[in-house]
Amino acid sequence: MSTPTHCPGFEAHKNLSSFMCKCPNCGKEKEIFSDEFEKSHVCSGCKQPIDFSKCTLEAGTK
Repeated sequence: MSTPTHCPGFEAHKNLSSFMCKCPNCGKEKEIFSDEFEKSHVCSGCKQPIDFSKCTLEAGTK
């Protein structure tokens, strides 16, 4: 048996993209991942639901 070089589950998530999104209500940034666009999110700043169709994507990483 060999020691894995990555955390368990790494292969399932290695192709995800992350984005920094500014809340359209208060401007607080929130990091979201490409597999989370269909989920509902609430801003940690103003506690309002975030509509990602109105969100400005600030940066992306892979």
